Amino acid sequence: MLHTKVDKFIALVMKEKNPTINRVANVLHISLAASEALASLMEQAQVVSINYPLNVMQKPEVMFNRLPEDKNAGNGEADRQKKVLATYTFKADAVPASVEIIDYDQYKLYKVSLVDLSVPTRIFLDQIKEQLIKDVPPEASDVADVEKMVQVRGNFYESIKKFLEQFELGMETTDMLAGLLLHTMFGLGELDLLNRDDWLEEIAINNASSSVAVYHRKYGWLQTNIYLPDENAVFNYASQIARRVGRQIATLTPILDARLETGDRVCATLSPISSHGNTITIRRFARIPWTIIRLISEPYHTMNLEMAAMLWQAFHYELNMMVVGGTASGKTSALNAFASFIPPNQRIITIEDTRELMLPKHQWNWVPLLTRLQNPEGQGEVTMLDLIITSLRMRPDRILVGEIRKQKEAEVAFEAMHTGHSVYSTLHADTSAQALRRMTSPPIDLPPTDLETLHLLVVQFRDRRRNLRRTLEISEVSQGTDEETIEPNIIFRWRPRNDTWEKVSEPVRFYKELNLHTGMTKEQINKDNKKRQIILEWMIKNKITDIDAVGNIFSLYYSNPDEIYEIAKSNISMPPQGGK
Repeated sequence: MLHTKVDKFIALVMKEKNPTINRVANVLHISLAASEALASLMEQAQVVSINYPLNVMQKPEVMFNRLPEDKNAGNGEADRQKKVLATYTFKADAVPASVEIIDYDQYKLYKVSLVDLSVPTRIFLDQIKEQLIKDVPPEASDVADVEKMVQVRGNFYESIKKFLEQFELGMETTDMLAGLLLHTMFGLGELDLLNRDDWLEEIAINNASSSVAVYHRKYGWLQTNIYLPDENAVFNYASQIARRVGRQIATLTPILDARLETGDRVCATLSPISSHGNTITIRRFARIPWTIIRLISEPYHTMNLEMAAMLWQAFHYELNMMVVGGTASGKTSALNAFASFIPPNQRIITIEDTRELMLPKHQWNWVPLLTRLQNPEGQGEVTMLDLIITSLRMRPDRILVGEIRKQKEAEVAFEAMHTGHSVYSTLHADTSAQALRRMTSPPIDLPPTDLETLHLLVVQFRDRRRNLRRTLEISEVSQGTDEETIEPNIIFRWRPRNDTWEKVSEPVRFYKELNLHTGMTKEQINKDNKKRQIILEWMIKNKITDIDAVGNIFSLYYSNPDEIYEIAKSNISMPPQGGK
Protein backbone atom coordinates (compact mmCIF):
# COMPACT_ATOMS: atom_id res chain seq x y z
CA MET A 1 0.00 0.00 0.00
CA LEU A 2 1.23 3.47 -0.89
CA HIS A 3 1.73 5.74 2.11
CA THR A 4 1.71 9.47 1.42
CA LYS A 5 2.03 12.56 3.57
CA VAL A 6 -1.77 12.57 3.74
CA ASP A 7 -1.58 9.32 5.73
CA LYS A 8 1.12 10.79 7.97
CA PHE A 9 -1.07 13.83 8.53
CA ILE A 10 -4.10 11.73 9.58
CA ALA A 11 -1.93 9.49 11.78
CA LEU A 12 -0.50 12.56 13.54
CA VAL A 13 -3.94 14.08 14.15
CA MET A 14 -5.27 10.77 15.52
CA LYS A 15 -2.24 10.22 17.76
CA GLU A 16 -1.81 13.71 19.17
CA LYS A 17 -4.65 15.65 20.67
CA ASN A 18 -5.38 18.71 18.56
CA PRO A 19 -1.92 19.36 17.01
CA THR A 20 -1.40 22.85 15.68
CA ILE A 21 -0.93 23.70 12.03
CA ASN A 22 2.69 24.54 12.88
CA ARG A 23 3.17 21.12 14.49
CA VAL A 24 1.79 19.41 11.36
CA ALA A 25 4.18 21.41 9.17
CA ASN A 26 7.18 20.48 11.32
CA VAL A 27 6.39 16.75 11.48
CA LEU A 28 5.57 16.44 7.76
CA HIS A 29 8.48 18.70 6.73
CA ILE A 30 6.27 20.93 4.65
CA SER A 31 5.60 24.66 4.67
CA LEU A 32 2.96 26.29 6.87
CA ALA A 33 0.91 27.16 3.79
CA ALA A 34 0.97 23.53 2.59
CA SER A 35 0.02 22.32 6.07
CA GLU A 36 -2.98 24.64 6.19
CA ALA A 37 -4.05 23.74 2.62
CA LEU A 38 -3.95 20.02 3.46
CA ALA A 39 -5.92 20.47 6.68
CA SER A 40 -8.49 22.64 4.92
CA LEU A 41 -9.02 20.07 2.16
CA MET A 42 -9.52 17.20 4.63
CA GLU A 43 -11.88 19.40 6.64
CA GLN A 44 -14.09 19.68 3.55
CA ALA A 45 -14.30 15.88 3.60
CA GLN A 46 -15.31 16.07 7.30
CA VAL A 47 -12.34 13.92 8.32
CA VAL A 48 -10.86 16.69 10.49
CA SER A 49 -11.90 20.08 11.83
CA ILE A 50 -9.76 23.19 12.17
CA ASN A 51 -10.17 25.26 15.32
CA TYR A 52 -9.21 28.89 14.80
CA PRO A 53 -8.82 30.40 18.34
CA LEU A 54 -10.00 33.92 19.16
CA ASN A 55 -6.59 34.77 20.59
CA VAL A 56 -4.40 35.68 17.62
CA MET A 57 -1.33 34.61 19.62
CA GLN A 58 -2.56 30.99 19.57
CA LYS A 59 -2.10 28.76 16.52
CA PRO A 60 -4.95 26.98 14.70
CA GLU A 61 -5.43 23.40 15.87
CA VAL A 62 -6.53 20.33 13.91
CA MET A 63 -9.05 17.95 15.47
CA PHE A 64 -9.78 14.44 14.21
CA ASN A 65 -13.43 13.64 13.42
CA ARG A 66 -13.71 10.24 11.74
CA LEU A 67 -12.58 8.04 8.84
CA PRO A 68 -15.20 6.18 6.81
CA GLU A 69 -15.02 2.41 6.73
CA ASP A 70 -12.64 0.98 4.12
CA LYS A 71 -15.02 -0.79 1.75
CA ASN A 72 -12.11 -2.34 -0.13
CA ALA A 73 -10.74 -4.12 2.93
CA GLY A 74 -11.18 -7.88 2.99
CA ASN A 75 -12.44 -8.06 -0.59
CA GLY A 76 -9.38 -9.87 -1.88
CA GLU A 77 -10.14 -13.41 -2.93
CA ALA A 78 -7.44 -16.06 -2.65
CA ASP A 79 -6.46 -17.39 -6.03
CA ARG A 80 -7.27 -20.98 -6.81
CA GLN A 81 -4.51 -23.35 -7.88
CA LYS A 82 -2.75 -21.49 -10.67
CA LYS A 83 0.30 -21.36 -12.87
CA VAL A 84 1.86 -17.93 -13.36
CA LEU A 85 3.03 -17.66 -16.98
CA ALA A 86 4.52 -14.17 -16.80
CA THR A 87 4.83 -11.10 -14.61
CA TYR A 88 5.85 -7.60 -15.57
CA THR A 89 5.26 -3.96 -14.67
CA PHE A 90 4.60 -0.77 -16.61
CA LYS A 91 3.62 2.82 -15.92
CA ALA A 92 0.73 4.88 -17.25
CA ASP A 93 1.22 8.61 -16.65
CA ALA A 94 3.48 7.82 -13.66
CA VAL A 95 0.88 5.38 -12.25
CA PRO A 96 2.63 2.03 -11.59
CA ALA A 97 0.84 -1.17 -12.52
CA SER A 98 1.87 -4.81 -12.19
CA VAL A 99 0.59 -7.64 -14.40
CA GLU A 100 0.35 -11.38 -13.84
CA ILE A 101 -0.62 -13.75 -16.66
CA ILE A 102 -2.19 -16.67 -14.82
CA ASP A 103 -3.06 -20.02 -16.39
CA TYR A 104 -6.08 -21.69 -14.81
CA ASP A 105 -7.43 -24.99 -16.05
CA GLN A 106 -10.02 -23.57 -18.43
CA TYR A 107 -8.84 -20.04 -19.17
CA LYS A 108 -5.97 -17.58 -18.84
CA LEU A 109 -6.30 -14.45 -16.73
CA TYR A 110 -4.64 -11.08 -17.23
CA LYS A 111 -4.50 -9.78 -13.65
CA VAL A 112 -3.52 -6.13 -13.35
CA SER A 113 -2.89 -4.53 -9.97
CA LEU A 114 -2.73 -0.82 -9.29
CA VAL A 115 -0.97 0.86 -6.45
CA ASP A 116 -3.10 0.39 -3.33
CA LEU A 117 -4.21 3.67 -1.77
CA SER A 118 -5.15 4.17 1.86
CA VAL A 119 -8.51 5.56 2.91
CA PRO A 120 -7.11 9.03 3.74
CA THR A 121 -5.35 9.29 0.38
CA ARG A 122 -8.50 8.20 -1.47
CA ILE A 123 -10.51 10.83 0.38
CA PHE A 124 -7.84 13.39 -0.42
CA LEU A 125 -8.07 12.53 -4.16
CA ASP A 126 -11.87 12.75 -4.11
CA GLN A 127 -11.64 16.26 -2.68
CA ILE A 128 -9.03 17.27 -5.26
CA LYS A 129 -11.29 15.96 -8.00
CA GLU A 130 -14.13 18.16 -6.76
CA GLN A 131 -11.81 21.18 -6.84
CA LEU A 132 -10.61 20.41 -10.39
CA ILE A 133 -13.96 19.60 -12.04
CA LYS A 134 -14.31 23.15 -13.32
CA ASP A 135 -10.87 23.01 -14.90
CA VAL A 136 -11.52 19.94 -17.09
CA PRO A 137 -10.75 21.16 -20.64
CA PRO A 138 -13.47 21.15 -23.30
CA GLU A 139 -13.23 18.04 -25.46
CA ALA A 140 -11.80 18.42 -28.94
CA SER A 141 -14.27 18.40 -31.81
CA ASP A 142 -11.96 17.73 -34.77
CA VAL A 143 -11.74 14.03 -35.60
CA ALA A 144 -8.38 14.44 -37.37
CA ASP A 145 -6.67 16.60 -34.80
CA VAL A 146 -4.91 13.90 -32.79
CA GLU A 147 -1.94 16.15 -32.01
CA LYS A 148 -4.25 18.80 -30.54
CA MET A 149 -5.93 16.23 -28.28
CA VAL A 150 -2.54 15.00 -27.06
CA GLN A 151 -1.57 18.59 -26.27
CA VAL A 152 -4.84 19.28 -24.41
CA ARG A 153 -4.38 16.10 -22.38
CA GLY A 154 -0.78 16.99 -21.57
CA ASN A 155 -1.73 20.51 -20.51
CA PHE A 156 -4.44 19.17 -18.20
CA TYR A 157 -1.98 16.72 -16.65
CA GLU A 158 0.43 19.57 -15.95
CA SER A 159 -2.35 21.70 -14.44
CA ILE A 160 -3.27 18.83 -12.07
CA LYS A 161 0.36 18.50 -10.98
CA LYS A 162 0.62 22.24 -10.44
CA PHE A 163 -2.51 22.18 -8.25
CA LEU A 164 -1.12 19.27 -6.18
CA GLU A 165 2.23 20.96 -5.67
CA GLN A 166 0.73 23.29 -3.06
CA PHE A 167 0.45 20.31 -0.69
CA GLU A 168 4.18 19.46 -0.99
CA LEU A 169 3.63 15.71 -1.15
CA GLY A 170 6.88 15.02 -3.01
CA MET A 171 7.55 14.84 -6.73
CA GLU A 172 7.01 11.11 -7.19
CA THR A 173 3.76 11.04 -5.22
CA THR A 174 2.51 14.18 -6.97
CA ASP A 175 3.17 12.71 -10.42
CA MET A 176 1.43 9.44 -9.54
CA LEU A 177 -1.65 11.07 -7.98
CA ALA A 178 -1.86 13.44 -10.95
CA GLY A 179 -1.85 10.41 -13.26
CA LEU A 180 -4.67 8.75 -11.31
CA LEU A 181 -6.74 11.93 -11.46
CA LEU A 182 -6.02 12.31 -15.19
CA HIS A 183 -7.33 8.81 -15.91
CA THR A 184 -10.56 9.31 -13.98
CA MET A 185 -11.29 12.89 -15.07
CA PHE A 186 -10.01 13.11 -18.62
CA GLY A 187 -9.41 9.55 -19.77
CA LEU A 188 -11.21 6.24 -19.65
CA GLY A 189 -10.36 5.11 -16.12
CA GLU A 190 -8.93 1.59 -15.97
CA LEU A 191 -9.16 1.32 -19.77
CA ASP A 192 -6.59 4.10 -19.95
CA LEU A 193 -4.32 1.97 -17.80
CA LEU A 194 -4.68 -1.07 -20.08
CA ASN A 195 -4.05 1.18 -23.06
CA ARG A 196 -0.52 1.84 -21.78
CA ASP A 197 0.50 -1.83 -21.78
CA ASP A 198 2.51 -2.26 -24.97
CA TRP A 199 2.02 -6.04 -24.88
CA LEU A 200 -1.66 -5.56 -25.70
CA GLU A 201 -3.09 -5.28 -29.21
CA GLU A 202 -6.82 -5.19 -28.46
CA ILE A 203 -8.99 -4.19 -25.52
CA ALA A 204 -12.59 -5.41 -25.69
CA ILE A 205 -15.68 -4.81 -23.55
CA ASN A 206 -18.36 -7.34 -24.54
CA ASN A 207 -20.88 -6.15 -21.91
CA ALA A 208 -20.91 -5.10 -18.27
CA SER A 209 -21.55 -8.66 -17.08
CA SER A 210 -18.30 -9.98 -18.54
CA SER A 211 -14.78 -8.99 -17.60
CA VAL A 212 -12.85 -6.76 -19.96
CA ALA A 213 -10.96 -8.93 -22.48
CA VAL A 214 -7.52 -8.19 -23.93
CA TYR A 215 -5.48 -9.62 -26.79
CA HIS A 216 -1.91 -10.16 -25.62
CA ARG A 217 0.85 -10.28 -28.24
CA LYS A 218 2.30 -13.43 -26.68
CA TYR A 219 -0.65 -15.20 -25.02
CA GLY A 220 -3.59 -14.26 -27.26
CA TRP A 221 -7.05 -13.52 -25.86
CA LEU A 222 -7.18 -13.24 -22.06
CA GLN A 223 -9.84 -12.46 -19.48
CA THR A 224 -8.96 -9.68 -17.05
CA ASN A 225 -9.84 -8.89 -13.46
CA ILE A 226 -11.47 -5.61 -14.57
CA TYR A 227 -15.25 -5.24 -14.69
CA LEU A 228 -17.37 -2.23 -15.50
CA PRO A 229 -20.13 -1.59 -12.93
CA ASP A 230 -23.08 -1.57 -15.35
CA GLU A 231 -24.17 -0.99 -18.95
CA ASN A 232 -24.44 2.76 -18.29
CA ALA A 233 -20.71 2.85 -17.55
CA VAL A 234 -19.97 1.25 -20.93
CA PHE A 235 -22.33 3.72 -22.60
CA ASN A 236 -20.72 6.66 -20.81
CA TYR A 237 -17.25 5.65 -22.02
CA ALA A 238 -18.55 5.30 -25.59
CA SER A 239 -20.28 8.68 -25.36
CA GLN A 240 -17.13 10.31 -24.01
CA ILE A 241 -15.13 8.99 -26.98
CA ALA A 242 -17.84 10.11 -29.41
CA ARG A 243 -17.98 13.66 -28.04
CA ARG A 244 -14.23 14.04 -28.45
CA VAL A 245 -14.52 13.43 -32.19
CA GLY A 246 -17.61 15.59 -32.69
CA ARG A 247 -20.00 12.65 -33.00
CA GLN A 248 -22.64 10.95 -30.94
CA ILE A 249 -23.67 7.41 -30.14
CA ALA A 250 -27.33 6.96 -29.25
CA THR A 251 -30.39 4.85 -30.01
CA LEU A 252 -30.67 6.30 -33.52
CA THR A 253 -26.91 6.06 -34.14
CA PRO A 254 -25.93 2.91 -32.21
CA ILE A 255 -22.58 2.31 -33.97
CA LEU A 256 -19.48 4.44 -33.43
CA ASP A 257 -16.23 4.29 -35.39
CA ALA A 258 -13.71 6.70 -33.89
CA ARG A 259 -10.19 7.00 -32.53
CA LEU A 260 -8.55 8.11 -29.31
CA GLU A 261 -5.95 10.87 -28.95
CA THR A 262 -3.33 8.10 -28.89
CA GLY A 263 -4.35 7.14 -32.45
CA ASP A 264 -6.06 3.92 -31.34
CA ARG A 265 -9.09 2.80 -33.35
CA VAL A 266 -12.36 2.45 -31.39
CA CYS A 267 -15.53 0.65 -32.42
CA ALA A 268 -18.54 0.83 -30.09
CA THR A 269 -22.06 -0.58 -30.36
CA LEU A 270 -25.17 -0.16 -28.22
CA SER A 271 -27.83 -2.66 -27.19
CA PRO A 272 -29.99 -3.99 -28.83
CA ILE A 273 -27.70 -3.86 -31.90
CA SER A 274 -25.32 -5.93 -29.76
CA SER A 275 -27.87 -8.11 -28.05
CA HIS A 276 -25.81 -9.05 -24.96
CA GLY A 277 -25.08 -5.44 -24.03
CA ASN A 278 -23.07 -2.36 -24.98
CA THR A 279 -19.61 -3.00 -26.42
CA ILE A 280 -16.34 -1.14 -26.96
CA THR A 281 -13.37 -2.52 -28.90
CA ILE A 282 -10.06 -0.65 -28.94
CA ARG A 283 -7.42 -1.65 -31.48
CA ARG A 284 -4.18 -0.24 -30.15
CA PHE A 285 -1.89 1.76 -32.39
CA ALA A 286 1.71 0.47 -32.28
CA ARG A 287 3.67 2.70 -29.87
CA ILE A 288 7.00 1.52 -31.30
CA PRO A 289 6.87 1.82 -35.11
CA TRP A 290 7.75 -1.37 -36.94
CA THR A 291 11.02 -1.55 -38.85
CA ILE A 292 12.36 -4.17 -41.23
CA ILE A 293 15.00 -5.13 -38.64
CA ARG A 294 12.35 -5.92 -36.04
CA LEU A 295 10.42 -7.95 -38.62
CA ILE A 296 13.34 -10.17 -39.66
CA SER A 297 15.02 -10.60 -36.26
CA GLU A 298 13.93 -12.67 -33.28
CA PRO A 299 11.43 -13.09 -31.74
CA TYR A 300 9.25 -11.98 -34.69
CA HIS A 301 11.18 -13.57 -37.60
CA THR A 302 8.48 -12.59 -40.11
CA MET A 303 10.67 -13.11 -43.19
CA ASN A 304 14.25 -14.03 -44.04
CA LEU A 305 17.16 -11.84 -45.13
CA GLU A 306 16.91 -12.62 -48.85
CA MET A 307 13.23 -11.65 -48.94
CA ALA A 308 13.87 -8.41 -47.04
CA ALA A 309 16.76 -7.51 -49.34
CA MET A 310 14.56 -8.14 -52.41
CA LEU A 311 11.85 -5.84 -51.04
CA TRP A 312 14.52 -3.22 -50.30
CA GLN A 313 15.56 -3.37 -53.96
CA ALA A 314 11.92 -3.12 -55.05
CA PHE A 315 11.32 0.02 -52.96
CA HIS A 316 14.65 1.54 -53.95
CA TYR A 317 13.86 1.24 -57.64
CA GLU A 318 10.19 2.30 -57.36
CA LEU A 319 8.32 -0.91 -58.10
CA ASN A 320 4.63 -0.77 -57.18
CA MET A 321 3.62 -3.10 -54.38
CA MET A 322 0.57 -4.27 -52.45
CA VAL A 323 0.69 -5.90 -49.01
CA VAL A 324 -2.21 -8.32 -48.56
CA GLY A 325 -3.40 -10.62 -45.79
CA GLY A 326 -6.19 -11.35 -43.35
CA THR A 327 -7.31 -9.32 -40.36
CA ALA A 328 -4.48 -8.64 -37.86
CA SER A 329 -1.95 -10.46 -40.06
CA GLY A 330 0.48 -7.53 -39.94
CA LYS A 331 -0.26 -5.80 -43.27
CA THR A 332 0.08 -2.23 -42.00
CA SER A 333 3.04 -3.14 -39.79
CA ALA A 334 4.85 -4.57 -42.82
CA LEU A 335 4.00 -1.55 -45.00
CA ASN A 336 5.27 0.74 -42.23
CA ALA A 337 8.53 -1.20 -42.08
CA PHE A 338 8.99 -1.13 -45.87
CA ALA A 339 8.44 2.65 -46.02
CA SER A 340 11.87 3.23 -44.46
CA PHE A 341 13.35 1.87 -47.71
CA ILE A 342 12.21 4.98 -49.59
CA PRO A 343 15.15 7.29 -50.40
CA PRO A 344 15.17 10.50 -48.33
CA ASN A 345 15.14 12.87 -51.31
CA GLN A 346 11.59 11.90 -52.37
CA ARG A 347 8.20 13.36 -51.49
CA ILE A 348 5.87 10.93 -49.72
CA ILE A 349 2.09 11.17 -49.27
CA THR A 350 0.36 8.74 -46.88
CA ILE A 351 -3.42 8.32 -46.94
CA GLU A 352 -5.21 6.53 -44.09
CA ASP A 353 -8.47 6.21 -42.18
CA THR A 354 -6.57 5.96 -38.89
CA ARG A 355 -3.06 7.28 -38.37
CA GLU A 356 -0.88 4.15 -38.22
CA LEU A 357 2.04 4.74 -40.58
CA MET A 358 5.08 6.37 -39.00
CA LEU A 359 8.14 7.33 -41.04
CA PRO A 360 11.70 8.01 -39.84
CA LYS A 361 12.81 11.60 -39.34
CA HIS A 362 15.14 11.59 -42.32
CA GLN A 363 12.10 11.34 -44.60
CA TRP A 364 11.29 14.98 -44.00
CA ASN A 365 9.26 15.55 -47.18
CA TRP A 366 6.25 13.63 -45.88
CA VAL A 367 2.59 14.69 -45.87
CA PRO A 368 0.23 12.41 -43.86
CA LEU A 369 -3.43 12.71 -44.88
CA LEU A 370 -6.42 11.32 -42.94
CA THR A 371 -10.01 10.71 -43.96
CA ARG A 372 -12.81 12.29 -41.96
CA LEU A 373 -16.31 11.03 -41.26
CA GLN A 374 -19.33 13.26 -41.72
CA ASN A 375 -20.67 15.21 -38.74
CA PRO A 376 -24.13 14.59 -37.21
CA GLU A 377 -25.60 16.95 -39.84
CA GLY A 378 -24.15 14.80 -42.61
CA GLN A 379 -21.51 17.33 -43.67
CA GLY A 380 -17.73 17.55 -43.73
CA GLU A 381 -16.90 14.02 -44.92
CA VAL A 382 -13.50 13.52 -46.57
CA THR A 383 -13.18 10.12 -48.22
CA MET A 384 -10.19 7.99 -49.19
CA LEU A 385 -11.01 8.77 -52.84
CA ASP A 386 -10.94 12.53 -52.13
CA LEU A 387 -7.48 12.21 -50.61
CA ILE A 388 -6.05 10.00 -53.36
CA ILE A 389 -7.20 12.52 -55.97
CA THR A 390 -5.83 15.39 -53.86
CA SER A 391 -2.47 13.65 -53.43
CA LEU A 392 -1.94 13.61 -57.20
CA ARG A 393 -1.93 17.43 -57.13
CA MET A 394 0.84 17.51 -54.52
CA ARG A 395 3.65 16.21 -56.78
CA PRO A 396 4.30 13.00 -54.85
CA ASP A 397 7.07 10.56 -55.66
CA ARG A 398 5.52 7.86 -53.49
CA ILE A 399 1.89 7.37 -52.40
CA LEU A 400 1.07 5.01 -49.51
CA VAL A 401 -2.64 4.18 -49.19
CA GLY A 402 -3.71 2.59 -45.91
CA GLU A 403 -6.22 0.22 -47.53
CA ILE A 404 -8.03 -0.02 -50.86
CA ARG A 405 -11.64 -1.16 -50.47
CA LYS A 406 -13.71 0.34 -53.30
CA GLN A 407 -13.60 0.43 -57.07
CA LYS A 408 -13.11 4.19 -57.40
CA GLU A 409 -10.22 4.15 -54.91
CA ALA A 410 -8.55 1.32 -56.83
CA GLU A 411 -9.12 3.03 -60.18
CA VAL A 412 -7.47 6.25 -59.05
CA ALA A 413 -4.60 4.38 -57.34
CA PHE A 414 -3.85 2.36 -60.47
CA GLU A 415 -4.21 5.45 -62.62
CA ALA A 416 -1.53 7.03 -60.41
CA MET A 417 0.70 4.02 -61.17
CA HIS A 418 0.05 4.49 -64.90
CA THR A 419 1.09 8.13 -64.70
CA GLY A 420 4.45 7.30 -63.16
CA HIS A 421 3.82 7.49 -59.40
CA SER A 422 4.96 4.69 -57.12
CA VAL A 423 1.96 3.44 -55.14
CA TYR A 424 1.82 1.07 -52.17
CA SER A 425 -1.27 -0.13 -50.34
CA THR A 426 -2.87 -2.95 -48.36
CA LEU A 427 -5.75 -5.25 -49.27
CA HIS A 428 -7.66 -8.02 -47.51
CA ALA A 429 -6.82 -11.35 -49.19
CA ASP A 430 -5.31 -14.63 -48.02
CA THR A 431 -3.06 -15.43 -51.00
CA SER A 432 -1.57 -13.73 -54.06
CA ALA A 433 -4.05 -15.48 -56.36
CA GLN A 434 -6.98 -14.43 -54.16
CA ALA A 435 -5.73 -10.83 -54.15
CA LEU A 436 -5.75 -10.72 -57.96
CA ARG A 437 -9.21 -12.29 -58.06
CA ARG A 438 -10.51 -9.74 -55.55
CA MET A 439 -9.18 -6.83 -57.60
CA THR A 440 -10.70 -8.15 -60.84
CA SER A 441 -14.07 -9.13 -59.31
CA PRO A 442 -16.87 -7.04 -57.75
CA PRO A 443 -16.89 -4.80 -55.81
CA ILE A 444 -13.44 -3.56 -56.96
CA ASP A 445 -13.84 -5.10 -60.44
CA LEU A 446 -10.83 -3.68 -62.27
CA PRO A 447 -9.96 -4.81 -65.81
CA PRO A 448 -7.02 -7.26 -65.66
CA THR A 449 -5.01 -5.00 -67.94
CA ASP A 450 -5.08 -2.25 -65.25
CA LEU A 451 -3.17 -4.52 -62.88
CA GLU A 452 -0.17 -4.70 -65.19
CA THR A 453 1.32 -1.68 -63.39
CA LEU A 454 1.37 -3.60 -60.09
CA HIS A 455 4.71 -5.36 -59.74
CA LEU A 456 4.76 -7.25 -56.42
CA LEU A 457 2.38 -8.79 -53.90
CA VAL A 458 3.52 -9.44 -50.31
CA VAL A 459 1.15 -11.77 -48.45
CA GLN A 460 1.07 -11.62 -44.64
CA PHE A 461 -0.33 -14.54 -42.63
CA ARG A 462 -1.30 -15.02 -39.02
CA ASP A 463 -1.00 -18.53 -37.57
CA ARG A 464 -3.59 -18.34 -34.79
CA ARG A 465 -2.70 -21.76 -33.37
CA ARG A 466 0.89 -20.74 -32.61
CA ASN A 467 0.22 -16.98 -32.48
CA LEU A 468 2.78 -16.29 -35.23
CA ARG A 469 2.83 -13.73 -38.01
CA ARG A 470 4.73 -14.66 -41.15
CA THR A 471 5.16 -13.43 -44.71
CA LEU A 472 3.35 -16.25 -46.51
CA GLU A 473 4.27 -15.31 -50.07
CA ILE A 474 6.13 -12.80 -52.17
CA SER A 475 4.84 -12.88 -55.74
CA GLU A 476 5.26 -10.84 -58.87
CA VAL A 477 2.25 -10.00 -61.03
CA SER A 478 2.75 -11.59 -64.44
CA GLN A 479 0.82 -11.82 -67.68
CA GLY A 480 -1.18 -15.01 -68.04
CA THR A 481 -1.57 -17.34 -70.99
CA ASP A 482 -3.14 -14.53 -72.99
CA GLU A 483 -3.01 -10.74 -72.90
CA GLU A 484 -6.35 -10.49 -71.08
CA THR A 485 -5.31 -12.41 -67.96
CA ILE A 486 -2.83 -11.97 -65.13
CA GLU A 487 -1.49 -14.44 -62.62
CA PRO A 488 0.96 -14.48 -59.71
CA ASN A 489 4.45 -15.87 -60.06
CA ILE A 490 5.22 -16.99 -56.51
CA ILE A 491 8.89 -16.35 -55.68
CA PHE A 492 8.97 -17.14 -51.94
CA ARG A 493 6.56 -19.20 -49.86
CA TRP A 494 6.52 -19.97 -46.14
CA ARG A 495 6.54 -23.61 -45.09
CA PRO A 496 4.77 -23.90 -41.69
CA ARG A 497 5.99 -27.43 -40.95
CA ASN A 498 9.57 -26.28 -40.31
CA ASP A 499 8.93 -22.50 -40.18
CA THR A 500 11.22 -21.70 -43.13
CA TRP A 501 10.87 -20.04 -46.51
CA GLU A 502 11.32 -21.79 -49.82
CA LYS A 503 12.30 -20.05 -53.03
CA VAL A 504 9.58 -21.50 -55.26
CA SER A 505 10.64 -19.93 -58.56
CA GLU A 506 13.01 -17.39 -60.01
CA PRO A 507 11.63 -13.88 -60.52
CA VAL A 508 11.15 -12.91 -64.15
CA ARG A 509 9.44 -9.55 -64.26
CA PHE A 510 11.43 -8.36 -61.24
CA TYR A 511 14.71 -8.83 -63.14
CA LYS A 512 13.29 -7.12 -66.22
CA GLU A 513 12.05 -4.08 -64.27
CA LEU A 514 15.32 -3.63 -62.35
CA ASN A 515 17.30 -4.06 -65.58
CA LEU A 516 15.11 -1.36 -67.13
CA HIS A 517 15.64 1.00 -64.15
CA THR A 518 19.32 0.33 -63.49
CA GLY A 519 20.88 -1.52 -66.40
CA MET A 520 22.03 -4.27 -64.02
CA THR A 521 22.14 -7.84 -65.27
CA LYS A 522 20.54 -10.76 -63.39
CA GLU A 523 23.93 -11.64 -61.88
CA GLN A 524 24.50 -8.04 -60.76
CA ILE A 525 21.02 -7.84 -59.24
CA ASN A 526 21.66 -11.03 -57.24
CA LYS A 527 25.06 -9.69 -56.12
CA ASP A 528 23.39 -6.45 -55.02
CA ASN A 529 20.85 -8.51 -53.06
CA LYS A 530 23.67 -10.33 -51.23
CA LYS A 531 25.26 -7.01 -50.25
CA ARG A 532 21.99 -5.73 -48.85
CA GLN A 533 21.58 -8.96 -46.88
CA ILE A 534 24.98 -8.37 -45.30
CA ILE A 535 23.95 -4.83 -44.31
CA LEU A 536 20.64 -6.04 -42.82
CA GLU A 537 22.38 -8.83 -40.90
CA TRP A 538 24.91 -6.33 -39.54
CA MET A 539 22.06 -4.09 -38.37
CA ILE A 540 20.50 -7.06 -36.55
CA LYS A 541 23.80 -7.86 -34.82
CA ASN A 542 24.14 -4.24 -33.70
CA LYS A 543 20.48 -4.10 -32.55
CA ILE A 544 19.69 -1.17 -34.83
CA THR A 545 15.90 -1.50 -34.54
CA ASP A 546 14.66 2.02 -33.73
CA ILE A 547 12.85 3.59 -36.68
CA ASP A 548 15.04 6.69 -36.84
CA ALA A 549 18.26 4.68 -36.44
CA VAL A 550 17.17 2.28 -39.20
CA GLY A 551 16.14 5.18 -41.42
CA ASN A 552 19.48 6.87 -40.83
CA ILE A 553 21.39 3.77 -42.05
CA PHE A 554 19.28 3.59 -45.21
CA SER A 555 19.79 7.32 -45.78
CA LEU A 556 23.55 6.89 -45.48
CA TYR A 557 23.39 3.92 -47.83
CA TYR A 558 21.71 5.96 -50.55
CA SER A 559 24.38 8.66 -50.31
CA ASN A 560 27.34 6.25 -50.05
CA PRO A 561 26.40 2.56 -50.54
CA ASP A 562 29.96 1.24 -50.78
CA GLU A 563 30.99 2.78 -47.46
CA ILE A 564 28.00 1.32 -45.59
CA TYR A 565 28.59 -2.07 -47.21
CA GLU A 566 32.26 -2.09 -46.18
CA ILE A 567 31.32 -1.18 -42.59
CA ALA A 568 28.80 -4.04 -42.51
CA LYS A 569 31.15 -6.48 -44.23
CA SER A 570 33.92 -5.66 -41.75
CA ASN A 571 31.35 -6.06 -38.94
CA ILE A 572 32.32 -2.77 -37.32
CA SER A 573 30.25 -2.64 -34.15
CA MET A 574 27.89 0.17 -33.28
CA PRO A 575 26.20 0.95 -29.94
CA PRO A 576 22.55 -0.15 -29.60
CA GLN A 577 20.16 2.44 -31.03
CA GLY A 578 17.06 1.72 -28.93
CA GLY A 579 13.89 -0.14 -29.79
CA LYS A 580 12.48 -3.30 -28.28
